[in-house]
Amino acid sequence: MTVRILPLPETAPPEPEHGLGALTTDKGNLPLDSVDVHASITGLTAGIEVVQGFRNPYDTPLEATYVFPLPDRGAVTALRMEAADRVIEGKLKERGQARQDYDTAIAAGQRAAIAEEDRPDVFTMRVGNILPGERVTIRLAVDQPLPHESASSATFRLPLVVAPRYIPGAPLDGERAGAGVADDTDAVPDASRISPPVLLPGFPDPVRLAVTVDIDPAGLPLTQIRSALHVVAEEGDGERTTVRLRPGERLDRDFILRLDFAEHESAALTLIPDESGEEGTFSLTVLPSGVSRPSPRDVVLVLDRSGSMQGWKMVAARRAAARIVDTLRTEDRFAVLSFDTVIERPRDLGTGLVDGTDRNRFRAVEHLSALSARGGTEMLAPLDEGCRLLAESERDRVLVLITDGQVGNEDQLLAHLEPRLRGVRVHAVGIDQAVNAGFLNRLAAIGQGRCELVESEDRLDEAMEHIHHRIAAPLATGLSLHPDGLEIIPDSVAPGRLGALFPDVPLVVAGRFRGTPSGSLSVRGTASGGSAWEQRATGTVTRNLAATSIWARAHLRDLEDRYTARGPDDLEQRIVDTSLRFGVLCRFTAFVAVDSRVVTDGDAPHQVVQPVEMPGGWAAPAAPPRMMHAAAFSAPAPEALLAGTESAPLPAPGSPPSFAYGAAPQAGPPTRGSSRPLDTQQPTGEGPVSPRRARSASAVTGFQQELGNVLDRLGQVPETYDQRVHHLLSELLPALDSIIQRMEAQQLDTTSLTALRDDLRRLHPTSDQATVNDLWARVLQVLSDFTGKAAPRRPFWKRKN
Repeated sequence: MTVRILPLPETAPPEPEHGLGALTTDKGNLPLDSVDVHASITGLTAGIEVVQGFRNPYDTPLEATYVFPLPDRGAVTALRMEAADRVIEGKLKERGQARQDYDTAIAAGQRAAIAEEDRPDVFTMRVGNILPGERVTIRLAVDQPLPHESASSATFRLPLVVAPRYIPGAPLDGERAGAGVADDTDAVPDASRISPPVLLPGFPDPVRLAVTVDIDPAGLPLTQIRSALHVVAEEGDGERTTVRLRPGERLDRDFILRLDFAEHESAALTLIPDESGEEGTFSLTVLPSGVSRPSPRDVVLVLDRSGSMQGWKMVAARRAAARIVDTLRTEDRFAVLSFDTVIERPRDLGTGLVDGTDRNRFRAVEHLSALSARGGTEMLAPLDEGCRLLAESERDRVLVLITDGQVGNEDQLLAHLEPRLRGVRVHAVGIDQAVNAGFLNRLAAIGQGRCELVESEDRLDEAMEHIHHRIAAPLATGLSLHPDGLEIIPDSVAPGRLGALFPDVPLVVAGRFRGTPSGSLSVRGTASGGSAWEQRATGTVTRNLAATSIWARAHLRDLEDRYTARGPDDLEQRIVDTSLRFGVLCRFTAFVAVDSRVVTDGDAPHQVVQPVEMPGGWAAPAAPPRMMHAAAFSAPAPEALLAGTESAPLPAPGSPPSFAYGAAPQAGPPTRGSSRPLDTQQPTGEGPVSPRRARSASAVTGFQQELGNVLDRLGQVPETYDQRVHHLLSELLPALDSIIQRMEAQQLDTTSLTALRDDLRRLHPTSDQATVNDLWARVLQVLSDFTGKAAPRRPFWKRKN
């Protein structure tokens, strides 16, 4: 077994005597001074301990906030706070309750820490009432699977920095969700929670980083370990190996180890019983072999050319896209869409799918070779256009997205695209040294495809070989599980986890079982030639307890995605209950640790938000970090829109979104600036629609849109008595007065709105809390009924009780 170190990309070294870091003191000027990571890999599972060291360099008590990444498939299972001679174990609670406990402790002068999840791979740590000169250590326990890249390779990926993300949408008024540099918007209501400030170039290394990985193959035929972006040292006897990161590295790029194996078992089923013995977790791995039969495909390639893709990423993205185009056959049809704030297509290829002829492929590659990075990442419209192009096809439909994924509106994108991706396989190619793997893996899972991550040009050829297998015809489709002697608990396996089976692409399925840990499990489907396909594995009992927390995290992520798509109202409680039962952190819960000792007088501590590194391979920001939202990205250069491309403009940054967030999808492409619900569309019965009826319907739609916007804003109002009274009397009442007058002038029915307005007029600023809450609930219901939009649910990231 050998450790192979890939060449590092060329980066300019920091200037030790220049930049903001020159303003340091003897004690330093940032609270986070160390991050130590110790991972223990056993087989294809990793147990990780992340240790964050915070020190107060000021002469007043401190509250430190740190926005940091963790593996998107990792399950956070424990938190511990250590300060002076105190050790406090964190407790997992519903998120609002955890925040209330933390705020109460800080106000009472007690030390406290809280860890919250904002994205599958973005977390926020707050540590409060750190005394002057004191050091507080936070320990997080994480269980992580090692995903297969091929039948003979697995990857341990540890993200180390949260990259700046493009924040689309119009800024929201009122309370900010977090302490970041970006404003919350209607497209990203928690943007201020995922946008930490960025260190300026030249800042001396502020954080000591140490990474140690112990590797036990656990019987797997490990042949090689490769470090992708860091120089490492290796020691061991061949059976067990320890890999250590070279000292002096910065937290500016992912830490990646690839483990190569010799050929091994084609199918394996492990059964892990709970301590109670009544239930357990199963994990099925199928390593397929064989060659699929090619069939005509429709392929849409969507390439991100936004500003964050500049440098080596743009070069790698162009090469990747060109390689995909080159694999197309004449009987295939395809389209290429490149985007920033506009969508562009290759010259002379029109706006639809074209045959994969030599001429058409040449035009596509010619278009790709001329692309450069610019503008913002308006990703919704090109993905929606890709879905539209594939909507009517009866062939094998494939959508490939090439991007760094650095957007903040992941929930908005996934909620809009999920119903449009049915029957379309989506493959994502993430190109970055600090890629947004959480979003790209979620998108690929919804599209029953795969996500391939590329951290350097040296990795590109290997990655594209994998992508070639993924976009080819699958070995088997219509997969389903069939247990024999094993009782699978219903709904513990997400249907989308099965997807299709591709050559040399492992299939991993996990779920829960009930009863005795024995029996077998078969995966059945239809082979590419139309014949039946089946793979069977007999269960083997193991004691890998991490498998249960890993399954729980994947299950919670599936439930969260269903919630994002406006799932049942009781889904939130189910998510909380599942999180608490299995002790795994999710977006609806939080770990909180409170020291019983009072250490300050209860005055508000000095607050510091820990800046993060600019990711490796990124250029320094051209504007202050606070401008890292839609308006900060430059518009496309005029010369880029001249002959040779066909462009479709996207909505300007800050303009209303082109669909109603959370509403039912409209038929056909969405109308820009419209949020019209389905039940207000023009009648489609026989006979012409009278002009008066059409004008009436149009007028009602306009008023519905106005009140729909008001309804959205009310959903962002803090859950306090004063704020609710203020918004009811100062915003809603004037809006209702105006709308009712205009509707009455057009002889439209205002009965429900008039009754609501009259109740608001009777509301007094001194009305009791119960009266205000009852009226608030009635307002949401009346506006929801009138607009056809679901009443907004309070965003869980803003809840405090």
